[in-house]
Amino acid sequence: MTMQNENLSGLDLRTEIDRLRKERNAIILAHYYQKPEIQDIADFVGDSLELSRKAAETDADVIAFCGVKFMAETAKILSPEKIVVLPDLDAGCSLEDSCPPDKFKAFREEHPDHIALTYINCSAAVKALSDIIVTSSSAEMILDQLPKDQKIIFAPDKHLGGYMARKTGRDMLLWPGVCIVHEKFSETELIKLKAEHPGAPVAAHPECPAHILDHADHVGSTSSILKFAKESDYDTVIIATEPHIIHQMEKAVPEKTFIGAPGADGNCNCNICPYMALNTMEKLYIALRDLEPRIELDEELRLQAKKSLDRMLEMSSGTVGKGDLGPTDLAHKG
Repeated sequence: MTMQNENLSGLDLRTEIDRLRKERNAIILAHYYQKPEIQDIADFVGDSLELSRKAAETDADVIAFCGVKFMAETAKILSPEKIVVLPDLDAGCSLEDSCPPDKFKAFREEHPDHIALTYINCSAAVKALSDIIVTSSSAEMILDQLPKDQKIIFAPDKHLGGYMARKTGRDMLLWPGVCIVHEKFSETELIKLKAEHPGAPVAAHPECPAHILDHADHVGSTSSILKFAKESDYDTVIIATEPHIIHQMEKAVPEKTFIGAPGADGNCNCNICPYMALNTMEKLYIALRDLEPRIELDEELRLQAKKSLDRMLEMSSGTVGKGDLGPTDLAHKG
């Protein structure tokens, strides 16, 4: 029976989800960009990779990942023995969509002397075609460990790649992908908002275009932005990322004021991720009840994708020295 044919109006969804969580020995993961009610019922709320790593450390049999598809795939890469469900299989990502595996493979073949640093916001198939996966928090540390003469493809986010190029001085070949959420912030409206709140800093995600980052006082991952918002001395902070993260800020420091950076219409509603919004409490209940839709990965592809993730985890742990890796070490084995 499809959800469209079901009447769930009589159910206490929170109680039923809690019941199924226990019955299935399941954990619920929620990205910071999920709706507040989903964040509040989750076992863990966080960044995509952070969530997958936490899930892998548990003895849960089932992972219900309230996020988008590439995040659930990452959980499956790290926890192949667990059942991984995604409440809505259509919950995709514009960055993932911008980088189809066949086109990325062809692009790599056109540039055989380049290694591929690929942002985690991509499909498992693209991860398998990559040399090193990076996150917004680990990209600079990993770039620091690569020889200065090593040619690099950075995919799929041109804004994150451009920010890293400006920050590190590296000349990288950028794949032309963007996050539709972070593209929608308006510089004009942001300047107006800053004028209305003099002294309020802007905390921005590096997926934002350069003209937005130019106005930022803090640039970092979602976890980094959350830490800045909670720990800085400012009473008011302007947040230039998907606005649902503000829920965690308001829970942590309710005495502070957090304002979502505006879109072209002067508000932040247009910056709500439409893919993240596809997950609902109803769909989470059904996913736990039916253990569908499931994330399944070919084992060969999973292992190849895991290599690029493992390389990132090794390099971001500090076990590889600055400039230690040469082209032979980084040669793609896909």
